[in-house]
Amino acid sequence: MDNRALIRAFRLTAQLMELHEENPFKIRTYEGTANALEQLSSPVADMDRTGLPDRAGLSKTAAAKVAEMLDTGSFEELTKLLAATPPGVVELLSVKGIGPKKIRSLWKELGIESPAQLREAAQRDEVSKLKGFGQKTQQAILEALEFTDQSRGKLLYPQAEELAEDLAKHLRAAAGVEQAAVAGEVRRRLETIETITLVVGTSQPAAAQALLNGLDGLTPDPRRSGPFAWRGTATASGVKVEVLLTSPAEYINQLLLHSAAEAHLAEALSEEPRAGQPATLRHWLKREQFASEQALYERAGLQYVEPELREGLGELALARAGKLPQLLTDADLRGSLHNHSTYSDGSHSLREMATFLRDQGYEYLGICDHSQAAHYANGLSPERVRQQQREIDELNQELAPFRIFKGIESDILSDGSLDYPPAVLETFDFIVASVHSNLKMDERKATTRVLRAIENPYTTMLGHPTGRLLLRREGYPLNHKAVIDACAQHNVIIEINANPWRLDLDWRWVHYALDKGVQLSINPDAHHTNGYADMRYGVLMGRKGGLTAAMTFNAKPVGEVAEYFARRKATIKPPLEFKDSLFG
Repeated sequence: MDNRALIRAFRLTAQLMELHEENPFKIRTYEGTANALEQLSSPVADMDRTGLPDRAGLSKTAAAKVAEMLDTGSFEELTKLLAATPPGVVELLSVKGIGPKKIRSLWKELGIESPAQLREAAQRDEVSKLKGFGQKTQQAILEALEFTDQSRGKLLYPQAEELAEDLAKHLRAAAGVEQAAVAGEVRRRLETIETITLVVGTSQPAAAQALLNGLDGLTPDPRRSGPFAWRGTATASGVKVEVLLTSPAEYINQLLLHSAAEAHLAEALSEEPRAGQPATLRHWLKREQFASEQALYERAGLQYVEPELREGLGELALARAGKLPQLLTDADLRGSLHNHSTYSDGSHSLREMATFLRDQGYEYLGICDHSQAAHYANGLSPERVRQQQREIDELNQELAPFRIFKGIESDILSDGSLDYPPAVLETFDFIVASVHSNLKMDERKATTRVLRAIENPYTTMLGHPTGRLLLRREGYPLNHKAVIDACAQHNVIIEINANPWRLDLDWRWVHYALDKGVQLSINPDAHHTNGYADMRYGVLMGRKGGLTAAMTFNAKPVGEVAEYFARRKATIKPPLEFKDSLFG
């Protein structure tokens, strides 16, 4: 059991206690345990049980519950609460935007014990009549239920990748298996996954089938399976799983066939195909057996196309002309921008965030704690901005040549203005502008709000452009072309927020941004030293859109970044007020 599972269990316990109107102090205790676990960088499961209070920073009582959870999969309080709560009511706790108090009202006053019953009651206009609800809340509930339905049976990319790689590892140990690889949506690096696909080269397909049927966590679906294809679901998530069993000789052909979108396989390879010459990659795969994927593309007269580009979005024309880009890699990144510390809602101090990143071999950190409007995230007042900037000056002297850049994640307010007056904004090296509040906007309002922020001369970078949380909440609708065009006009960088819940800017708009000359930055939005690892997912999404190191802002060395920030600030007219009048 990993730390994430422990955190989920303690947060669920706090939610269930609130649902049952238990002691608020006890509820805060469970939330505090979840928060303490969230700050740990080491797996709790690897720690000695007797040392948990000291090593994990937990009380003895909380440590005992964690140990019980690790040993048995639950603990007494959680087991009792789950037994006292209908399973459908527990399921409602995962619906975005409905808290435990509202769920209690729905349960106790309307007898609602499942998402289906809640949808029916809302459609009958019964929910709006409850105290504290109303028509807007009822409509928001219906929208949240619809989004939850659409997200069911899907996984975020990292979860799917982990499951797929684990299955591949098991299959490689099966009798007669010569090759086993992840294919499908995971290999193409889609941000959310509906089906986990593996291709296996084996002389004994029955042995692989038997292994899969015996694995814990998988539910076979015999009706959809056959001698050369095992299909079923991952029991916990409901995500579909398919394992395609082929002869070793056909393995490469089948791997490529199941590692590309249909549009890639079916696109004409030439405007004037010659007689007898295969017209598409699919035709080549039917005609010949290949020893490698590279050999197929070479035989078809194409540059090798990386799996993440195989979407039928113009990559074959580039491959035909020998103009496919050299895609960004993890090793290209030189620093990490847009990160949080304990000054706002981060789990580690500024020093800890900086030294951890430095020790990983990076050259610079951009610290972007929340601005003052973000009260929920302990946003920084002007006085605390100055305090943090003094600490940055001291750390930069101590840690040189490693550099901390003074940044802020400034809220884009409802009218599109940036949080803080110009005299405070002027003190930062760079500013990430992001929307965090009043997310219920139509496309016109959302686009106007974001455009005004982009036009602000202090905006260096646009943060998570749509505010989406994958599988949890839709982003606000944007006119992406207008936003990207404005970033090009005003020389504003766009981040690819690498948090797996966001991956925003969406990879589908990366190519357009690059065509407009807009630089992108792979930003982890890290609130914890573990969060830096998310940069990998941002790189994957950037690659999927054709991103190169040359167009990635944080692939620049520290000197170039410092020069860029200084040059950009120099173009801004000095504010009428001076920073000393605000900071003293």
